Amino acid sequence: MTALTHDTATSRTTTGLLLAVASAASFGLSGVLARGLLDTGWSAGATVALRIAIAAAVLVVPGALALRGRWHLVRTNAGLIAVYGIAAVAGAQLCYFYAVSYMQVSVALLLEYTAPVAVVVWLWLRHGHRPSGVTLLGAAIAAAGLVLVLDVVSGAELSTVGVLWALGAMVGAATYFIISADEDNGLPGITLAAGGLLVGGLVLLVAGASGVLPFHASTADAVYDGRTVAWWIPVVALGLVTAAFSYVTGIAAGRRLGSRLASFVALGEVLAAVLWAWLLLDELPRGIQLAGGVLVLAGVVVVKLGEGRAPLLAEPLPDPEPVSERPAA
Repeated sequence: MTALTHDTATSRTTTGLLLAVASAASFGLSGVLARGLLDTGWSAGATVALRIAIAAAVLVVPGALALRGRWHLVRTNAGLIAVYGIAAVAGAQLCYFYAVSYMQVSVALLLEYTAPVAVVVWLWLRHGHRPSGVTLLGAAIAAAGLVLVLDVVSGAELSTVGVLWALGAMVGAATYFIISADEDNGLPGITLAAGGLLVGGLVLLVAGASGVLPFHASTADAVYDGRTVAWWIPVVALGLVTAAFSYVTGIAAGRRLGSRLASFVALGEVLAAVLWAWLLLDELPRGIQLAGGVLVLAGVVVVKLGEGRAPLLAEPLPDPEPVSERPAA
């Protein structure tokens, strides 16, 4: 029985790691696919809105089924779902897509993935969770990496507007981590994802229809490193692969690995974005920016190590059942 339990735990961990890698790889593809559409005249608003709308249409039914009739959870957490949809879904993706229209995909994603450091600072200022010395060391390493990513030392030009949009995406990502880590609301993860996608998609569509948000689309073919594809292919892939599939696999991975280990593996999105940008856009960051990216990732990892481990709660073993004595023959 002990061996069977160990095998089951190992199997769940292996499955969780595979799901987490799949989620990171698919999330990392979003900026590259969006870049092909943006270059043909699509606005970031239209690209993000369609991506979110397609994903919401796919996940809304599974999200509703996960409630199992407990609709009061949606009513109670309506405000939380609204914030999640506006900031963590629509805001983060819109800012990121605007960022990649001004700068390289991998550099924009590296800036966005300083979000875990922002989360630590927020918990310190808002809730008084003072970071440890290891956490502060990690933040310093990440800051040094940012200096290299921005290529400040060599004086290379970098779009200020692109950096600001990327930092806006970082704030949205930090909001995503903070809200997703709250398990006290009782919402199933897939329901929160579906609700957030639905709210985010509606907000962007209304903003585009009213003219507040530039909303331009094109039927021109998208080009990826000299290869031409129909416009609808990256649009569908953005919705199904980089949103719906990414959220579902990410949630499944988190339930198998726990938020701590899953967040470590999620850092692979940065590396995946670099690989996708190389394969589909034939672009790579400069050497000094790659070195900075390594430092940023190392700093985030050290920050998470400094957060400390949650105590493990061991469940008591059930009392052994009394063994009845067989009557003597």
